[in-house]
Amino acid sequence: MEKLERKFYSSGAIEVAKNLLGKYLLHRINGQERLGKIVETEAYMGPEDKAAHSCNNRRTKRTEVMFGPPGYAYVYRIYGMYSCMNVVASERESPQAVLIRALEPVKGLEEMAEARYGKSLSDCAKKDRLDLTNGPGKLCMAMGITDRDSGENLCGNRIFLLKGDREPAFNMVTTTRIHIDYAEEAVLYPYRFYIDGNPYVSVRERKAAREASPSGPVSERRIPARKKP
Repeated sequence: MEKLERKFYSSGAIEVAKNLLGKYLLHRINGQERLGKIVETEAYMGPEDKAAHSCNNRRTKRTEVMFGPPGYAYVYRIYGMYSCMNVVASERESPQAVLIRALEPVKGLEEMAEARYGKSLSDCAKKDRLDLTNGPGKLCMAMGITDRDSGENLCGNRIFLLKGDREPAFNMVTTTRIHIDYAEEAVLYPYRFYIDGNPYVSVRERKAAREASPSGPVSERRIPARKKP
């Protein structure tokens, strides 16, 4: 596998969010490695995006990392207990980021199970295994990533992203983001992307699930935005 270089992260959140699908997130922790394949992402587009923490160029101690340079981790807490990992995804002073929403666990599953459930992988039911990393808070818990890791250089040697030796073709679903009801018209933006048919995706669209997934090169399915209530 090959570590992603800084330039990968500089093309803007939408492109980075799409290009991160099929890449790998690795965390070296306590002398071991935990590795997962990225299967779902969301783009947050900065000042004009009411769902983004940097909307209207809001600049705080927490969001400062979003203002660049690209290729750093932005990790924040929700509900006072769950961490969510984002990748800073644009040039300096353009505060865009990509939320990693779901991973397919690849390596270090025993450690992930212990971190998530406090029990061994062999004691986990099938549902527990699917729930290991199928959401942003879940994957951070399983991977051992917390808000203390915000600002981590993703081109370093502790938490970083990799390109696989071979990247199989897949179909990508494009749809709206989740749990941003406060964001007014931004709830309709098609900024969520996921690998069609992957069981670790947090929320799969019914329409996409009913359609056949053709083989061949990577293709995109665009799900119409839900009407705003």
